[in-house]
Amino acid sequence: MELLIVEDEPVIGKALRQGFREAGHNCVWAKDGDRGWELAKSQQFDAIILDLMLPGKSGLDIVRDLRLEGIRTPVVLLTALGSVEERVAGLSAGGDDYLVKPFAFPELMARIEAVCRRSGMRPAPTVQAGDLSLDLATRRVVRGGHEIDLTPTEFSLLEFMIRHAGQLVTRKMLCEHLWESDWEGATNVIEVHINRLRGKLDKGFDRSMIQTIRGRGYALRAS
Repeated sequence: MELLIVEDEPVIGKALRQGFREAGHNCVWAKDGDRGWELAKSQQFDAIILDLMLPGKSGLDIVRDLRLEGIRTPVVLLTALGSVEERVAGLSAGGDDYLVKPFAFPELMARIEAVCRRSGMRPAPTVQAGDLSLDLATRRVVRGGHEIDLTPTEFSLLEFMIRHAGQLVTRKMLCEHLWESDWEGATNVIEVHINRLRGKLDKGFDRSMIQTIRGRGYALRAS
């Protein structure tokens, strides 16, 4: 699944991100309500894990505004507040389920799967940009009818970029995606992986899909 975590507590956010990735899911972590709102309304996720007490836009306002915008992504609410009134407020605003901190990760995972089943939403088996497609189950990559053999690292990089097609992706973002941490080291290694990936994707084609944005990062162009 593609999951969005909106959680301002670093310990909880890092633990959730690691747990979801170890379970085989992709996730994006927003550390405040304003960033969480921007991601939730502009990108497609299979589920959102949303803390109610956030700096910036509150979790309650986020889920309420998502529903007003017609966005039906399942939302599991997290909070340290567990009164009946608070639970009712969160569910009435449009939340699909509610979990009080502290909680067990397996229970959270089970609740996410349950709300996705109830909503009828299923993760897409493939992601696509233009003539490039990735089968997430078989890890098969095809461009223009030609199958491309990628290493696990190259596949992970390409999946991240295709999910952010048309957007600037910095080297730091790619490092954090690959190595699951708040990256503070050198990012030159990403250039090596990107160059190898670009060589494989573009072989036999006269247009490069991955463009270098000088001094900033990269962008995958579908057309």
